[in-house]
Amino acid sequence: MSKRRVVYEDPVPLGKKLRRSIPVYLGISPYYLLYIGFSALPVAFTAWLAFQRWDGFAVGEAQFVGLDNFKYLIHDKVFWHAVSNTFILWFMSTVPTLVLAMIVALMLNASIRYSTTFKVMYFLPNITSIVAMGVLFGSIFSSRFGMLNGLIHLFGIDPIPWMQTEWGTKIAISALSVWAWVGYNSLIYLAGLQAVPGELYEAGKLDGAGTWQQFRYITLPNIQPIILFTIIMSTIGGMQSFTEAQVMTSGNSTNSLSAGGVGQSGLTMVLYFWAVAFKDNNYGYGAAIAWGVFIIVMLFTIINWRLTKRGDQNS
Repeated sequence: MSKRRVVYEDPVPLGKKLRRSIPVYLGISPYYLLYIGFSALPVAFTAWLAFQRWDGFAVGEAQFVGLDNFKYLIHDKVFWHAVSNTFILWFMSTVPTLVLAMIVALMLNASIRYSTTFKVMYFLPNITSIVAMGVLFGSIFSSRFGMLNGLIHLFGIDPIPWMQTEWGTKIAISALSVWAWVGYNSLIYLAGLQAVPGELYEAGKLDGAGTWQQFRYITLPNIQPIILFTIIMSTIGGMQSFTEAQVMTSGNSTNSLSAGGVGQSGLTMVLYFWAVAFKDNNYGYGAAIAWGVFIIVMLFTIINWRLTKRGDQNS
């Protein structure tokens, strides 16, 4: 009976391992350097700044005020008005966006001609500058010479002062958000629809399932993870809405009290943070608002995720 010979190799010296790893670490270092420079350090500086009073001109003049900024934030009526506006705008834009995105995805998933062209057309708004589109939508919803008022005038309806009323401003901002994000979400839904096995639909047809029953009992259960993803991402994005409201309402604002349009009806949390920090030059309180926005977004996202998951489990 032969014995197997065991050969023990000498372990690789630590110094040689490190020399082998240097090219790997150098290859991935740009990402971490950019992350540290543009994410980690600004977050750390914002955390420090939230406890200071600083006008943004000289670091040495920053005055430590402890929790005063956060105490003022809790009792700031303008901030809570911005929170309320953000939730309203989120609901008015997210629900139509996801519903329309699902409809568009179902249409694109059907065997229609020029489907690739339609995909490009629907996705085009997502890569178009929101600032440029904000100017366009501002002209569409203009009270005097807006294209929308010109259209409804053909039906004998009096012009509507869209940007001079609270709900008109909210509708205009929501319309811009819907236009910008329908195509993006529709392509995500389309990818999920194309991953559903065709055999399931064939089996459903054999069992006598109609179009609605196939959608309810086959399509929706199979794309639930994708629907959950779009809801969560839309929640995070909607809670941080800034560009749409800033372009359409705050072009001539000089301070935080004039931001957000008529009656501050378009004032969102991030827009209020921007106005306080960069219009009022109150960077300490602006940093406190930024952390308040972060906490609210995290809490609302967690609640939304749990409710959505519970709905998926009960369905």
